[in-house]
Amino acid sequence: MTEPGRVPELPDYVARPASGAYRGLNPTTKLVIAFAEALFAFTVRGWTGPLVVIAVLLACAVWARIGRAFVPYVLATIPLVISILLVNTLLFPGATDVIARLGPLRPTWSGLTAALQATLRVVAFAMSVALFALTTTTDQLVSDLERRGLGRRPAFVVSAAIGTIPGILQRAREITNSQRARGLDTQGRIWRRVRGILPLAGPLVVGALTDVEERTMALEARAFSAPGRRTVLRVAPDSPRQRLVRWVLFVGTIATIVGVVVGALAWLP
Repeated sequence: MTEPGRVPELPDYVARPASGAYRGLNPTTKLVIAFAEALFAFTVRGWTGPLVVIAVLLACAVWARIGRAFVPYVLATIPLVISILLVNTLLFPGATDVIARLGPLRPTWSGLTAALQATLRVVAFAMSVALFALTTTTDQLVSDLERRGLGRRPAFVVSAAIGTIPGILQRAREITNSQRARGLDTQGRIWRRVRGILPLAGPLVVGALTDVEERTMALEARAFSAPGRRTVLRVAPDSPRQRLVRWVLFVGTIATIVGVVVGALAWLP
């Protein structure tokens, strides 16, 4: 029995409320912030857009206390960043300011500048996604969007899209460990790893299809296709100040995009 005046501890399967000022924001507010940051980074040309967004993201990360959690998301952009640097630096059209001559290759300063700016945009986009993903759960987002009028089918699509990659990665780890226990060599030379792709990919694809079938049956058993609007039990906190912030970000982002497009059209002959 619980002692009088003492709050009982919640079991592990009960979701805890978000702690912290930024984490406690409404999920839609955080979604609008992420979209505005990503669009601003890609829309505003030069160094200004991505640098401002990265500075804002770092401030939000300190506010939400998730600074180090950004690292895996930034590392995931390394293959794309390498390709951007190589292609732009070596093959930038119309550039004549050659840095050095490397055989048939002619890296240019203009290409390097464009590559660095594009790299900052990619990093800013990755950090905006990371900030949203690390401070917002899928259930919170879907519940809030459904409360605002989003249909159950679009809400399910959003939820499934967000949860697909973590689920696939978890299943891939489980299949890899199972196959290793059966003697499959997945850590040898390259040709051995290539030979082991089929034993890993087959169960992964079949398992994904099985999950889709089981999820469909579970949803139908819970009256997913029933007419009428569902009642949302968990209501995320919201406030007039957050609504004002959302509208300001929305209008400001649209105005920025329109201004950039108009400015680009003005330079056309």
